[in-house]
Amino acid sequence: MTHDDEKAVLRVLDDPQEWSAFSRPSSDTMGCWESSVVIEGMHCAACSLTIEEALNRVPGVVSAQVGSASHRAKIVWSDKQVKPSVWMQAVRESGYRAVPANDTFASDRRKQETRQALWRWLVALFCMMQVMMYAYPAYIAQPGDLTLESEHLLRWASWVISLPVIVFSCGPFFRNALRDIRQRTLSMDFPVALGMAITFLMSTAGTFEPDGIFGHEVYFDSLTMFVAFLLTGRWLELRMRDRTAGALEALVNRLPDSVERWNATTAQFERVAARRLMVDDVLRVYPGETFAADGVLTEGSTLVDESLLTGESHPLPRGVGEKILSGSHNLSGTVQMRVQQVGDSTRFAQIVTLMESAATTKPQSAMLADRLAKPFLVGVLVAAALACMWWWGRDPGHALMVAVAVLVVTCPCALSLATPAAMLAAAGTLARHGVLVRRLQMLESLARVDTIIFDKTGTLTRDAMVLADIQVQTGYTKEQVLAMAAALAHHSLHPVSRSLVQAHQSATGKDTTVQCDAVAEFSGQGIEGKIGTRTLRLGSARFTQADVRSAGHSGMSLVHLSDTESGWIATFVLQEDMRLHVAEVVTALQDDGVEVRVLSGDRQESVAQVAARVGIAQFRAECSPDDKLAVMRELQTQGRCVAMVGDGLNDGPVLAGANVSFAFGLGVPLAHAKADFVILGEQLVSVVQALRLSRRTLRIVRQNLWWALVYNAACVPLAVAGLLPAWLAGLGMASSSLLVVLNAMRLARLAHAEKIK
Repeated sequence: MTHDDEKAVLRVLDDPQEWSAFSRPSSDTMGCWESSVVIEGMHCAACSLTIEEALNRVPGVVSAQVGSASHRAKIVWSDKQVKPSVWMQAVRESGYRAVPANDTFASDRRKQETRQALWRWLVALFCMMQVMMYAYPAYIAQPGDLTLESEHLLRWASWVISLPVIVFSCGPFFRNALRDIRQRTLSMDFPVALGMAITFLMSTAGTFEPDGIFGHEVYFDSLTMFVAFLLTGRWLELRMRDRTAGALEALVNRLPDSVERWNATTAQFERVAARRLMVDDVLRVYPGETFAADGVLTEGSTLVDESLLTGESHPLPRGVGEKILSGSHNLSGTVQMRVQQVGDSTRFAQIVTLMESAATTKPQSAMLADRLAKPFLVGVLVAAALACMWWWGRDPGHALMVAVAVLVVTCPCALSLATPAAMLAAAGTLARHGVLVRRLQMLESLARVDTIIFDKTGTLTRDAMVLADIQVQTGYTKEQVLAMAAALAHHSLHPVSRSLVQAHQSATGKDTTVQCDAVAEFSGQGIEGKIGTRTLRLGSARFTQADVRSAGHSGMSLVHLSDTESGWIATFVLQEDMRLHVAEVVTALQDDGVEVRVLSGDRQESVAQVAARVGIAQFRAECSPDDKLAVMRELQTQGRCVAMVGDGLNDGPVLAGANVSFAFGLGVPLAHAKADFVILGEQLVSVVQALRLSRRTLRIVRQNLWWALVYNAACVPLAVAGLLPAWLAGLGMASSSLLVVLNAMRLARLAHAEKIK
């Protein structure tokens, strides 16, 4: 593709109708767009800095963040000053390529890149073995064993076999080095390419002019060996990066390109592009397909897979009238659904936005490593030049090989990958278990948390209530009075009424079994209706005129059923429905050395009852949002690191003021949930998992940083002293980066300690 053709392709993205495919209006900068793109051609932290600098020089680009581990970028730009083709072209001119994050061909290009990397590695490995075979006689031969012609022939054969390594296997290193020269910048490929070129040219001189200044020594074996080692590390890094990026890409590209939509004009379903969907469209979805929008089932029933959206690992049954999330997978039946949300307003789009944001943010330690990358590379070049000058007077050939060893062994890949690789692996693991990380650096803050504050309603408890006990008048059974209460409650939307209907349905499998007529609901009081010839009332004690005692039910809700003629019939004792495993979660947090508290705006009795049930000793009731914030500020002034867990509805000030905040995503649109962590499902155990994984992540980050520092501190002096051959320097460089990535990949799954049964 020519340069003009590339520009023409990019100009297609200037159409505002195309922006929604990879951009959305910025929530932080008014009048701007926020685009998520994948950067192709990156290899290191210095690359991310080069791209950021190129983007920030474009007029109209407000900010640019490039993740060196995820290879993703977030660009905020003003559509009044710049078009996407302009800043994408700036990325091209800096030597890289920006493609929309949902580009369907990105996966194919990455597979092609992986295949090419594999071929380069295999060629280098094969040639290394051949060159070692030719070099072996020279290593073991005694003086006089090899004739001069035989020695020349073996060197010529090594030179010929090394050519494919230099031309093909080392191609990316040399291309990137030439790009750096043209752009007057530095990446980690430049010193490596320089070392390869020096080794090959010096060995070539030794082959063709053995009596020259560099002598007759050749290093084709060292060259092919350290190229093979470097490519081994690069290929394995590429595979592991694909595993990390694969979770996000699987989510981004999960929606179908087209759907079957009902056409009222032709009275049949027709296939249309998914981006053309509108609210109230009716879709037909077959087994094996993915739902393209949020909606409600209107016909049929099926099982759906929501594992990527909520962390729920088991298929969920869905029938007529039940909600469907875009991005969920239809497993069993052909169904029809009515679209309720499309585009950025869907839960799927909001999840993708949060995951993309996490993939492009940089922790503080990673930002420091990135800032040091280029100065460090300059220092590497200076150190190599000084080492070469020091050894030059004794042996020019040895001096150049010392310089090569310094250039290769000091590559700061491991240092740059130490933090982002671990953070990204942890964020991906949490996302697969239903927890979204908004900013990667918050994993560092979470690991230091020593106090967690829970809201009560909607957090420790669900919105619904459950039936705990029934007190009945003599002559009635619990089944009879529950059936009568459910018949009345069926006509009300009050949470208490829904709880009674649910209790009756759980007991009998039906909503109602008794016919109720002439129903009237009195706001704040209760319901009145006729069952047969009797007029019954369901509600408060005053409304039903029930004269009963509530002893032993402190903190619980009492609902009474009475006959307007004969009086009290039954009392239903309702308590708040606790989330699953709340007591186990509190115990696990306390075992981890975390103090657990409850702050709630509810009444004292209700909060005390819930706190006692879950084992929390410190609680405070009847708190306004300002009261909660004041308590949190007081704890922070005592030196505590405080995490807040709320439902995101009325806890905004407290969530914003906490060191770390969690919000349940079901309670509020994710786009407005400003918490650092968003729990997609209803599992409170996710808080424990996130806390423990963050602590393990910080341990692994420290291990990576210490390894990178110790490695450089040990190997640089050896290289400068001439005690480290080039092949061993290449092995050390590849091994250090690979070890950092492998250590980070340990976070790709939850350890047994993070799981609460």
